[in-house]
Amino acid sequence: MSKKIKALIAVGGTGGHVFPGCNLALHLLKKNYDVILTTDKRGHKFLQNFSNLDIHILPSSPINKKNIFSKIFSLITIIYSIFRSVFFLLLNRPSIVFGMGGYASFPICIAAKFLNIRFLIYENNLVVGKANNFLLPFAEKILVSYEELEGISKQYQHKIFLSGNIIKKEIINFTKKKTSEKKISFLVLGGSQAAKTFAEILPNIFKKCKTSRIPIKIFQHCLSSQNEKLKEFYKKANIDFEIFNFSDNLIDYFSKIDLAITRSGSSILAELTNANIPFISIPLPSSADNHQFKNAEYYQRKNFAFLVEEKNLNSQLLSLIEDIYRDYKILDKLMLNQRQYSDKNVYNNIDRLLKEMINEKN
Repeated sequence: MSKKIKALIAVGGTGGHVFPGCNLALHLLKKNYDVILTTDKRGHKFLQNFSNLDIHILPSSPINKKNIFSKIFSLITIIYSIFRSVFFLLLNRPSIVFGMGGYASFPICIAAKFLNIRFLIYENNLVVGKANNFLLPFAEKILVSYEELEGISKQYQHKIFLSGNIIKKEIINFTKKKTSEKKISFLVLGGSQAAKTFAEILPNIFKKCKTSRIPIKIFQHCLSSQNEKLKEFYKKANIDFEIFNFSDNLIDYFSKIDLAITRSGSSILAELTNANIPFISIPLPSSADNHQFKNAEYYQRKNFAFLVEEKNLNSQLLSLIEDIYRDYKILDKLMLNQRQYSDKNVYNNIDRLLKEMINEKN
């Protein structure tokens, strides 16, 4: 590519939107694109370790339906965000825009439509999100992670482009080494909500594992405010543990564990599957359109993982761990099934689509 093409990537405010956007940005930079990444204040907190990216914060808001005043205020904020986005695009003049999902990507994509800038949207869940569903009539294509995606009407089926999950290349190429069977090593993952909930519920279940003479080691993500309480609990229970507050490089833990316990965001489930890490998926009960349950159900149906709903944790998780301890081949079977799946072609797929779009424009 002789002349740099400028791409703008707009990400939402959660890790499930931010990290695929960052992965795409790093790939496009290596392909000699000029890349800008936009997010809101929520998304920016995930980007502290991406100093090599050109990051800009723009205002955004969901439609708040709590009462008429909050709804009016959120609509005013969205309109303001769209105007800000129009000026931002005029100032930076990208050739293509990527909307990675979430309401923070919405104003940029609408502004791109106003300015006749081609834009693509990305959906990595198994049910199309509200923002993407609204943007779909105006988008050039929707990049999807799964053929089984729900929620796209027949009139827009031609816009679907099966890209795969936009995850870290290091994870796609990761090879898991067999861990020791002397202990079951768990990696407990989640965003801020899950970290809080899991730190409140799971330690008592792990304590019961110890009482049942199941040797375990815990690597657990938690909130910094929970550090001392969690440390004290595990020390008192004589459980081997390591806690951490945030990591954007989970691959460091993948070689140390047998099993992950995680929320059911599409990105983390795809990462674990590509890395051949068996996992127990616990959907967030309040996720929009119940999309986390649908994600978890898909991976269970493919025999890539276990599904335990949060309401059943106390009644089901311990017995599942006991079954695994009695027969490690249960995990081996999951890993064997996971090896049948890979997102290794995701970046080649995106390159091919962009090349077609560039040639079409010329």
